[in-house]
Amino acid sequence: MGAIYEFGVARNVRVVKARIKGTAHSALDRLWGAFGATFHRRPAQSVYGVPMVPNFADKTFRYCLYGTYGKYFSDYLDRIDYDFTFIDIGANQGLYSLVAARNPHCRKIIAFEPVKRTFDFLSANVELNGASERSVLLNAALSDHAGTAQIAVKANHSGVASLAGHSGMEGQPTETITLMDAAGLDEHIPEDLPIIVKIDVEGHEGVVIAELAKSAHFAKVRAVFHEMDERWAEAPKIRKMLVEGGFSKFRKFGIRRHYDILAER
Repeated sequence: MGAIYEFGVARNVRVVKARIKGTAHSALDRLWGAFGATFHRRPAQSVYGVPMVPNFADKTFRYCLYGTYGKYFSDYLDRIDYDFTFIDIGANQGLYSLVAARNPHCRKIIAFEPVKRTFDFLSANVELNGASERSVLLNAALSDHAGTAQIAVKANHSGVASLAGHSGMEGQPTETITLMDAAGLDEHIPEDLPIIVKIDVEGHEGVVIAELAKSAHFAKVRAVFHEMDERWAEAPKIRKMLVEGGFSKFRKFGIRRHYDILAER
């Protein structure tokens, strides 16, 4: 019953709340003109406890601001009591990188965000939170080869940008992005720290996890937190890949076909 309430009721309430507040802020921008724009340049305090550069027109920003994602992974990051590297694959505007940076045990952050406008917000948020010196921000996507690709983007919802070409993104504009493989990633990973990974790549999870497994540092990965949407990702295949990679403990957060998984060794 707890899971049904959290993911069937409470999460939907948070989504509606984010939509209402975002609409209100956009309306105030139009009403107040230059004053509203000046007001919204002030940092906005997310319910996750980190300030963020305002981007109210974007649905993903509103989800970060008002806590739509729940607290299970942010609480997990806060509780880590050993020194670690955090790899944020599909960082968007950097919510979880900022939460990780708040933990004094987080010694290094490596964040991937391929879409240029979103990457600019990521960079600004990391600087705002004083985490620039221990962060490597990569305007790229982790994939199975180095090069370039076209990614589908949606103007008002940065979190659905997709390399996978899943349904719902047909006809959306595209942007040329940089791709990086495991060899490129390995150049940035410290030799002596355990690793926590977050993956949110809209259907590209299988490719990312397979490439991550090629990393020379994969054995140091203690946990992989990843989004799963069964409309365009093969959950059994991805779980099998992680099991073969040495992960034995799996926790599911969510119900129905769209949920999150925390895999641990």
